[in-house]
Amino acid sequence: MPGSPYTDLDRPPLSAARLRRALVAPHGPWRRLELVAETGSTNADVVAAARAGEPEGLVVVAERQTAGRGRRGRIWQSPPRAGIAASVLLRPGEAVAERGWSPVHATGYGWLPLLAGVALVEAVRLLAELDARLKWPNDLLVDGAKCAGVLAEAVPGDGAAQPPAIVVGIGLNVTLRAGELPENPTGLPATSLKLAGATATDRDPLLRALLRALADWYERWRDAEGDAVASGLREAYLAGCATIGRQVRVLLPDGREVHGTATGVDPDGQLQVDAAGETLRLAAGDVLHLR
Repeated sequence: MPGSPYTDLDRPPLSAARLRRALVAPHGPWRRLELVAETGSTNADVVAAARAGEPEGLVVVAERQTAGRGRRGRIWQSPPRAGIAASVLLRPGEAVAERGWSPVHATGYGWLPLLAGVALVEAVRLLAELDARLKWPNDLLVDGAKCAGVLAEAVPGDGAAQPPAIVVGIGLNVTLRAGELPENPTGLPATSLKLAGATATDRDPLLRALLRALADWYERWRDAEGDAVASGLREAYLAGCATIGRQVRVLLPDGREVHGTATGVDPDGQLQVDAAGETLRLAAGDVLHLR
C-alpha cells in the first residue's frame, strides 16, 4: 500500500505508546511526548508550544520532517522513518523547587546545544558502536562525515521578567541510503549510521538512549546551576570533540573568515582559535576541519 509505514522493512514505525512508557514520568525523565507522522519542523512545533505556555519537558518526535531547520537557515530533511527528528522544550531560567534547581543565568544557555551534542555521542557510541565525534559546536561526525546536527532556539518570555525558553532540536541520519543523503553547503560529506556500518539501526532504542542521555546531562547541568565545569559537561564535551587541535577555517556569521588552530573550548562554550598568535573566542560560526 503506497505510503504505508510497513512497505520498507528497514524503516519500521515508532510506537508512541512504547516511547511514552519508557520516557515519560513517572517512569521516565520527560513530562510529555508527542509522536507525529509528518510535520514541517519539530523545532517550530515546540517553539509554538513554548509561546503558548507549555511547561518544560515536552518532546516532539516526527517520522518525517518536510522543512526541518539547521543553522543559518538551512533545511534538514530525510525520507519517512529514515532518521530521528526530535525537539525538546527546556526552561532553564525557571526555578524547580522539588528538584532543588535555581534559575540558570542566560549566559549559560550557550552550553545547551553542546550538551545535546554530548548526549548524541553517548547514544551513538553505545548502541551503534561507532566512533562518533563532534565538530564544534555540535555536528556529529562519523569517519569525518556529518551524521547529525543540533539546532537550539531561544523563545522570548511573555514580558521582560520571564526568562526565555530553549528549544533543542536534533536530527540524526539513521538508515538513509547514499542517494538520499542531504547536501551540505560547507562541503562536509554526509553519512548515516547504516552507511557507516552501525551494529544497530533500530530507531526506538536509539531515541530512548538519546533522550535519556539528554535528560541526564541536563539534570547534572541544572544541579550545578548551569556550571559546565562543575557538572562535568565541559570535560565530556572536550573528550568527544574532534575539532580541538585541528587546523580550522571558521566562517563567522558576519561573513568574515578565521584561519588558525582550534586550541580549546572555554567555560562559556566558545571555541578558542589561535590565529596568527592571537587567541580568538568564537561564540558562533561554521567550522571546516583542514587537513
